[in-house]
Amino acid sequence: MGSKNKLKRFRENETFNNVLQPTREEAVSGNFPLKGKWGSDFFKNDNPIVLELGCGKGEYSVGLAQRYPEKNFIGIDIKGARFWRGAKTAVEGGINNVGFLRTQIELIEHFFAEGEVSEIWITFPDPQIKYKRTKHRLTNSEFLQRYKKVLKPDGIMNLKTDSEFMHGYTLGLLHGEGHEVIYANHNVYENHGAPEVVTAIQTFYEQQYLEKGKPITYIQFKIK
Repeated sequence: MGSKNKLKRFRENETFNNVLQPTREEAVSGNFPLKGKWGSDFFKNDNPIVLELGCGKGEYSVGLAQRYPEKNFIGIDIKGARFWRGAKTAVEGGINNVGFLRTQIELIEHFFAEGEVSEIWITFPDPQIKYKRTKHRLTNSEFLQRYKKVLKPDGIMNLKTDSEFMHGYTLGLLHGEGHEVIYANHNVYENHGAPEVVTAIQTFYEQQYLEKGKPITYIQFKIK
């Protein structure tokens, strides 16, 4: 994407009422105004809040919002030029139960209060295969503890990925740390039984993976 195009998208994001782009300072200062008030002040209702971490173009967040009007969805990514697509689709389609937050995922507990979130989706994250990069892996122990803080006590986690490595790593970690694996499937399109929503929404990249014959994996779990 050219830098002109990126700038145009950044400018357009600023006009969307469903996009928030706080500075890092705002986050860590502890003064983020929506923390603990996403339902009342942003969505104007008390429906369950669901996050998609590393939402990319925002297709999954928008797809979920369309399927579940009784829930609120927030797509989180550091790349605003990417989720511009999802934000624009939602604005043009009048989809009011989805928003987008531009920030780093490791700052998540600065934006949400304890127990404010009902469910988290992680879709097609970078598997960070090299050993030195384990600290950036979105399902490592540190990240799981961050998610636990913002999730309700019985909050649900969902991991959908084309990386068999990420699937195996996460399953091993969950079993090793004694978390509750509700459901796991290493090929959701071949082995039926996954929740319908897992196969009903396909991102642009997911369609590409499927065309190449890559299996799509899925784990649903609770953090203990």
